[in-house]
Amino acid sequence: MTKTKKAQIAGLILASVVVIVTAIAGYQLYNQKVDEVKNLQSENQNVNQTLQERDSLVNEFVTAMNDIEDNLKFIKDKRQQLSLETEKEGGRNQKQAIIDDISLMNEMLDKSSKHINDLEKKLKNSGFEISSLKKRIAKLNENVEEQNIQIAELRKNIEEKDIMLATMNVKMDSMQVAIVQKADTLQIKQQLIDQGTIDMNRAYVAYGTYKDLKEKGLLTKEGGFLWLGRHTSLKENFDDENFTELDIRDTQNIPIFSNKVKVISEHPDSSYSFVEEDGQIAYLHIDNPNEFWKISKYAVIELK
Repeated sequence: MTKTKKAQIAGLILASVVVIVTAIAGYQLYNQKVDEVKNLQSENQNVNQTLQERDSLVNEFVTAMNDIEDNLKFIKDKRQQLSLETEKEGGRNQKQAIIDDISLMNEMLDKSSKHINDLEKKLKNSGFEISSLKKRIAKLNENVEEQNIQIAELRKNIEEKDIMLATMNVKMDSMQVAIVQKADTLQIKQQLIDQGTIDMNRAYVAYGTYKDLKEKGLLTKEGGFLWLGRHTSLKENFDDENFTELDIRDTQNIPIFSNKVKVISEHPDSSYSFVEEDGQIAYLHIDNPNEFWKISKYAVIELK
């Protein structure tokens, strides 16, 4: 075999080896690329799943936090409304309605607080670091705490108002008692005044023959000698039952109907006069009541 022929065979062999080696290398490179593509596809799938989970979590958080914010806004508006209502005067029904509303707000705040805590735990367990959600959760917690403080102040104001009203009721009761007592005192005083006025204007009159008046224990004969010069006078002690009671303000005339009359008790002559009718003295007219009764409130008149 010639050298040229050998060289050609050797070249062919070398070329074949190169082709085979290149094919092997290409096959290996292909398999490697395929594996890389599969890995990239797997990683991409994992990333997509993670993004979907994150988006789902974010959507859930946003929906939940929107609900919580709506509740907190309702509570805030309701609290402001109750703050105005507590300034008004109202009965038990209004007060009970306010208390019921406060209880409702407290219940809503408790639920919102628990919901926020659940969201915090869920965010922490998810492994996601979403700063915007953390900030919003922190803001919700601040809002809940602020509403709790405001509701506590509202409840305190209601309690203070109750205490104030109770104190006022006690004072009003005391004033009412004082007024009643004062009214009773005034009534008693008025009764005393009325009684005093009645007593002051009360007078007594007795008239009749000497015999009649003597039998009543009102008259006696005094002085003189051997029945001469004796005069009729009032006894010192006598019984009011033997007199007719009268009111000075309503009495101007004392009926007599006798031919001759003698006033035994002491009364100024200028304070009275006798009025005649049908030839006899019909009655004694009191011209000046103050003067007539000034010396004595007892009038004794002897008919003859």
